[in-house]
Amino acid sequence: MPRNRCGRHGNSPCSCGMGNIYRFVEPVVLFLLKTKGHAHGYELARDMKDCSLTDAAIDLGGLYRVLQRLEVEALVASEWDTSGSGPARRVYSITSAGEYRLREWVAVIGNMSRSMDAFLRRARASDIEPLPDSPEADVAGSDATAADDRK
Repeated sequence: MPRNRCGRHGNSPCSCGMGNIYRFVEPVVLFLLKTKGHAHGYELARDMKDCSLTDAAIDLGGLYRVLQRLEVEALVASEWDTSGSGPARRVYSITSAGEYRLREWVAVIGNMSRSMDAFLRRARASDIEPLPDSPEADVAGSDATAADDRK
């Protein structure tokens, strides 16, 4: 069975079949390479902060391990850039297989987003409030303030 599929969810990509999704590094790397065309590791690390899917920090070593695995799986390709001054840098680009995997991630994350939204709606409808120091508390508080303002 391919890595992005599981026995429970048929032929559709699913989160349980996509492997370790902790921190969502893979889809963000593939997205950045698709939108940028190519990038070196430090550039990806810098840009990941702007489109991260979680609040967890990504360490540079972890990013390079993901890039190495993606290259072994033929989802990205790399070559050495020896132009310019300074040491050579490895530059990564997405392959057609990587573009297909990115589309699978878009489906998986879309499904997860809908499920999470439904969960949050049910929690709010049950008067379950987030902890006061969580970012969700700001959203819930602004919703309540807006509702009070409309009265």
